[in-house]
Amino acid sequence: MSLEVDVKKTALVLIDLEHGIVGRELAPYSGKEVVANCRKLADAFRAKGGMVVYVHVLLNETLSLPVDSPMPKPPTPPPASASELVPEAGFQEGDVLIAKRQWGAFYGTQLEQALDRRGVETIVIGGIATNMGVESTARAAYDRGYALVFVEDAMSTMSKEWHEFPVKNLFPRMGKVRSMEEVLEAL
Repeated sequence: MSLEVDVKKTALVLIDLEHGIVGRELAPYSGKEVVANCRKLADAFRAKGGMVVYVHVLLNETLSLPVDSPMPKPPTPPPASASELVPEAGFQEGDVLIAKRQWGAFYGTQLEQALDRRGVETIVIGGIATNMGVESTARAAYDRGYALVFVEDAMSTMSKEWHEFPVKNLFPRMGKVRSMEEVLEAL
């Protein structure tokens, strides 16, 4: 399946590559693997003049609602550095940095405005966690009419099964699922 990417109308959006998330036990790819693949994508997008967006969650300000199965919380609040991007993610001057307080990157942030100002029509997405931050952001992007490209090996989550369900069942109905190499070739 071919893929064409018009880098002038496309943004690379990378979700939750911060200390407090990347270091968790992940599958099917480790945090280190996801970060390395995301960085390769970011470097390639920048080299072609494309827009690179890093989204990080403010871990001490996340939305907390009554739910049946809450996310486990540490006994003490994480340090502020837990919400900072890992240096290996490769954030550079000129990239867009978006702070969020919930799973998705659109609600209550400047993401949509930043994309609109650049005339973005397509979002290439990766990051952590596949079935949480990535999926939530993708659903909001889809609802707003953005075309989507999911980079399967540039995302991961807490289990292989949790990763595979959206990759195989949801993402192909919302956009195109490709490998990092396929996206790089399309640039």
